[in-house]
Amino acid sequence: MIATALRRLALDLEPAPTPANDRNVPELHRRRTIFISDVHLGTRGCKADALAAFLRSHACDTLYLVGDIIDGWRLKRSWYWRPSHDAVIREVLKKAQNGTRVVYITGNHDEALRPYAGHNLAGVELRNEAIHTTADGRSFLILHGDCFDGVVRYASFLAHLGDWAYDGALWLSERVSDVRRLLGLRHWSLATYLKRTVKNAVAFIGKFEEAVARETLARGLDGAICGHIHHAQIRRIGRVLYCNDGDWVESCTALVEGFDGAFQVVGADGEPLIEERPRLALAA
Repeated sequence: MIATALRRLALDLEPAPTPANDRNVPELHRRRTIFISDVHLGTRGCKADALAAFLRSHACDTLYLVGDIIDGWRLKRSWYWRPSHDAVIREVLKKAQNGTRVVYITGNHDEALRPYAGHNLAGVELRNEAIHTTADGRSFLILHGDCFDGVVRYASFLAHLGDWAYDGALWLSERVSDVRRLLGLRHWSLATYLKRTVKNAVAFIGKFEEAVARETLARGLDGAICGHIHHAQIRRIGRVLYCNDGDWVESCTALVEGFDGAFQVVGADGEPLIEERPRLALAA
């Protein structure tokens, strides 16, 4: 189903007249590499409009889609798809057409693509994981991260149950945001608040990050880049630099690599939210 949708959009896509790295993109928004995950196209919570705008206004040599881009779990249960969801895929395919290397790392919600790993689909390379070499010569493991989530690996029915609960929290969070908007207050995410304050959620995030770091160290690599837990981060765990690009359901964040090899987590407007410290950028 996912592969068919990508092929259909690729056939319908009109050739773009200018390359992805065109002169209309501000220098501030030109990156060596952009990493995006957990978009969950096919769900009501997906912030597709914001992501399509981000992709239009940012240029990169390589774009990594780090899993859960299309939510196959949800689409199997009930079909939900909007023009803005098409717009995201079109922006990705335009970049692939115009010279940007696009690598799609499969996740658990788009696991239907995993058998296609190693193939090229509409100009997009499909991988289950990859190794990325930064501009300053460091090697990073790139994978979605669900393999480090015991619930997903060993109790899939609990993962699906948790997915329903998470959707409920997102729905309630949106209603709270609507009320705050009417009152002239800034956006506030209940789902993000719960994740950051509930003891078990905080402990899970910490254990997840440490598990990723252990695997990275065992492979002799300098760092890891993943998604899955919807929690953007750049932190050093021992000798490993752990990076998570966040999501486009709650926080609307991406991880970007500059032409010097240093990383930042940026928001939908491209402004830095978390930056790799200079001493970490130089660490080998």
